[in-house]
Amino acid sequence: MQILREHAKPYHKDIFFSLLAVVIMAGASLWQPRLLQHVMTAIIKNDQQNVLFYGTELIILAIIGLIAGVINTVFAAKISQGIAADLRANQYQKIQSFSFGNIEKFSAGNLVVRMTNDVNQVQQLIMMILQSLTRIPILFIGAFILALITLPRLWWIVVLMVILIALSSQIVFKQMSKYFSQIQKLIDKTNTIAKESLQGVRVIKSFNQEGNEIKHFTDNSNDLTRVTTMIGYLFSTMIPMFMLISYVAIGTAIYFVGQSVVAHPTDLAAITSFISYLMQIFFAIMIGGLMSTFASRGFISLRRIGAVLATVPDLTYRADAPEQPLSGEVSFKNVSFTYPNDDRPSLKNISFDIHAGEMIGIVGATGSGKTTLAQLIPRLYDPTQGDVLVGGVNLKSVNEKSLRSAVSYVLQRAILFSGRIADNLRQGSKDADELALKKAADIAQAAEFINRYDDGFDHYVEERSANLSGGQKQRLSIARGVIGNPKILILDDSTSALDARSEKLVQEALNQELSNTTTIVIAEKISSVIHADRIFVLDQGELVGIGSHQELLTTSPIYSEIYQTQKAKGAS
Repeated sequence: MQILREHAKPYHKDIFFSLLAVVIMAGASLWQPRLLQHVMTAIIKNDQQNVLFYGTELIILAIIGLIAGVINTVFAAKISQGIAADLRANQYQKIQSFSFGNIEKFSAGNLVVRMTNDVNQVQQLIMMILQSLTRIPILFIGAFILALITLPRLWWIVVLMVILIALSSQIVFKQMSKYFSQIQKLIDKTNTIAKESLQGVRVIKSFNQEGNEIKHFTDNSNDLTRVTTMIGYLFSTMIPMFMLISYVAIGTAIYFVGQSVVAHPTDLAAITSFISYLMQIFFAIMIGGLMSTFASRGFISLRRIGAVLATVPDLTYRADAPEQPLSGEVSFKNVSFTYPNDDRPSLKNISFDIHAGEMIGIVGATGSGKTTLAQLIPRLYDPTQGDVLVGGVNLKSVNEKSLRSAVSYVLQRAILFSGRIADNLRQGSKDADELALKKAADIAQAAEFINRYDDGFDHYVEERSANLSGGQKQRLSIARGVIGNPKILILDDSTSALDARSEKLVQEALNQELSNTTTIVIAEKISSVIHADRIFVLDQGELVGIGSHQELLTTSPIYSEIYQTQKAKGAS
């Protein structure tokens, strides 16, 4: 609730008018049976003047209640929509500050559900609070008191009906709450399965796994259907049970009034109002219970949203760190790193210095820690032990903007966003002009296919860049990486989808156009780094060799073995 209170502050005036309208609406509903009793008394006495007078009051009261209901709905919708939009925006902003570790902790699919489905649940919760949950207590208390005033002799019927409905509703709603918590988990799982299946559709079709994926999704969907159906079964038994209790109470009241109507003739006019109040009590308890059950789902979603907003990012930057230009020097000092929830370190006691403008190649077997090492330089993770320095500044003390402008990281898996090619490239430099776009495209050898489009850099990239080949996506990714003229450029096997000729042209362009940039190339193929100033050899998280290609052939058995193996494959 603390989250709701904080986000409700900008809407305090709207909340006041919404609650005022609720009070007016509830008051109108409570006073109508009283006026109806006066009408019935006037009809029994054949007092046409009072019939017209109280009848007119009934109509006016109904109009007032209707207007109050409209006002309440308008303000409730405005408040709920506004708070929901704020929660979505705040969650998205918070997630942008998360480290890789934070995102992996929640999972991408889970975070999407929290920003969409959970926010919708909270939006409905706010509507219920402003429309139903605040009106129901007023109706219940008011109807209970007025029922006792209307027919004091039958007070025990009112009390007995309330006790029976309250006890039965508690049993049913307790079961419902359990199922509502299961629904949210199953929705998360369904969303994750669907997301992974759609993203991996090529793999699924390539290995003819459609049947298994359909079964996987169907099993989870059936679980969701089963839980939802159980809630439906509970609803189907609850409403008839409540109706039976209320109708028995009404029948009992009519019976006793009929037995004593001669002794108490005024009860004949009062019984109609009494029945109305009994029905208001019944509906207040039933609707209140239903809304509370639905609200419990909203509170579960609110806690899930709160968990996102309360998460402290694993990586934080010092607010007082001065913004300063950083050079291309990189230093690792006794760096070790272990991924969260992993017992085995990915990097072990690594130390080296890279000079500004150097081209460094990093090679090693799969799982040797190449990508992990590269991710520490732009501070996607912090080392478990030791220090990483860029431009002579420890990354734990660096200004975030300074680091982001100095280091550019090009991933092996090229990720582009739907929109124009120019928009994707400008993610690397938001102020890049047409000349900068062309230069970056030339370096990455992307101009070759961009110039074939009639709309050039305005060509639209579809969702998940489905209209581009793997090589085209990698070249655009490289162009995005170099467009900001970074001091340090990290290429994490980002030319793997290029043919030998294109890869050679990219390397030559990088050497020529970014000669002052420190370039770190992670590669599976030694041919990609053979001309590097120095090559780092990693093996099982340890730095086991540093030197030029020729030096390593004689000093590093691991490097020599990798080279001879690749050379033999190339020859074959």
